[in-house]
Amino acid sequence: MLFTPHRIGVLDVPNRIVMPPMTRSRAGRGEVATELMAQYYAQRAGAGLIVSEGTQISRQGQGYAWTPGIHTPEQVAGWRRVTDAVHAAGGRIFAQLWHVGRVSHVALQEGGAAPVSSSALVAQGVTVFVDADGRGPESGIGEMVQHSAPRALRLDEIPAIVADYAQAARNAIAAGFDGIELHGANGYLINQFIDSQANARDDEYGGSLPNRLRFLREVAQAVSDAIGADRVGVRLAPLTTLQGAVDDTPQATYLAAAKLLDDIGVAYLHIAEADWDDAPGMPDAFREALRMIYRGTLIYSGKYTKARAANALARGWADLIGFGRPFIANPDLPERLRHDLPLSEGDRSRYFGGGAEGYTDYPRAA
Repeated sequence: MLFTPHRIGVLDVPNRIVMPPMTRSRAGRGEVATELMAQYYAQRAGAGLIVSEGTQISRQGQGYAWTPGIHTPEQVAGWRRVTDAVHAAGGRIFAQLWHVGRVSHVALQEGGAAPVSSSALVAQGVTVFVDADGRGPESGIGEMVQHSAPRALRLDEIPAIVADYAQAARNAIAAGFDGIELHGANGYLINQFIDSQANARDDEYGGSLPNRLRFLREVAQAVSDAIGADRVGVRLAPLTTLQGAVDDTPQATYLAAAKLLDDIGVAYLHIAEADWDDAPGMPDAFREALRMIYRGTLIYSGKYTKARAANALARGWADLIGFGRPFIANPDLPERLRHDLPLSEGDRSRYFGGGAEGYTDYPRAA
């Protein structure tokens, strides 16, 4: 089933293999996508769907050095080079829209301002990638530092951020993307509203579950109104505790989130499973409940092999499968999987920053 077609909203895809979002920190000055990035994505156009690396919706939404944005005309033009290259190679690509919230540093914020979040809570030990010497992405020299203490968003500031998401979605379509994915996972801003231990608000965006889901609902509705719900996906990480985002009742919370997104009619949910070695598994009962509640396309990512992917598709709780790190060193991953060819290993020292080495120089299978 990995190599059968599927329809996601308005988009027909030729196989069930997804290249999920992976930060590579190769954007140029002004956080503009480059020709090198266009080459990188085009090399991987054999995926049924590519979801771009996290792309900040505003300067405030940036949390790591050298990540691309989609909020200036120059950034839109940079992404147009990428989408044109992917489409010329026969691929399909969504933009992942990203606001990191508290997972940022004053060095990345305009005027050295504090990052913003649902609440003024620090996630101890959560680090961000900053430019170590000011020489830019080509140097590849960055360092991981503790994120800066955030301030809680005021009520009157939230509508502007919702509007930033909607404008970023319009910008993505103008840049040639086939759709967008909201990053609601991994401890970033949307997740900071959803998860109970990351949200200490006592207003209409905090406390009860409906209140904690309000920001997700408003953003998902705004981008759906802007470009059509059938071009919108949402990434969630239901049972993980990444970057300080912990929920007291995660199964109830994320089944409610799935129902909310089903009501809006978004094209897909992208479920990020824990992908570290000793991570707890996701119960099959939860997967089955998610399938009953959400009627659109379901994508799962997280240490999937060909065999695990085939099982997930056969059991019916997944429609497509994301293969993350294998795509780094195997630009022709779908063909390797189809023909059971060996997979190359990526150079972890070159995951973030730098140039072509460890990025676009991985060969296709002979």
